[in-house]
Amino acid sequence: MSRRDWNKERRKSKAITDLTSWRRGRDLKTRRSENYNPVLTLHREMNRLFDDAFRGFDVAPFGGSFLEQSMNWPSIEVNESNQDVKVTAELPGLDEKDVQIELANGVLSIKGEKKTETEDKDRRFNERYYGRFERRIPIEDVDQDKISAAFKNGVLTVTMPKLPQAESKVKRIAINSK
Repeated sequence: MSRRDWNKERRKSKAITDLTSWRRGRDLKTRRSENYNPVLTLHREMNRLFDDAFRGFDVAPFGGSFLEQSMNWPSIEVNESNQDVKVTAELPGLDEKDVQIELANGVLSIKGEKKTETEDKDRRFNERYYGRFERRIPIEDVDQDKISAAFKNGVLTVTMPKLPQAESKVKRIAINSK
């Protein structure tokens, strides 16, 4: 092996050792700070590994998207026009008697409770599910006496006509360019 080849190989191996974290005990003081804790480092790396492994799935372990989805249930849509405000809530599996709607202090509250029980005596199987929800939506300038609600096929629609003075409260603001 020529001296030139030997130097080339030496640079390659040095580059590889620079990438390794252990580096045979050298430069440990420069790599580790006073707050370095190998257990916490392992914990962070394991969390990163699980986050990467379960990214893109509907249900992530220990929270994740399933928890976020359950906190936003039921799905609510608010549409506002010049005449009224419509709130639509998707409530599959619920009946009209399971839902309560209130408007107080400028906040529309939609509350509900879902209870189901499944029993299979042949397989000695019994399952119960119970859940409550409450969604609050700030609403302004609606005629409280003319609010109506309809519930059909698991979809709740609340229609709230606006007060006549609600349109006069809107003020357009001009944008000045400098």
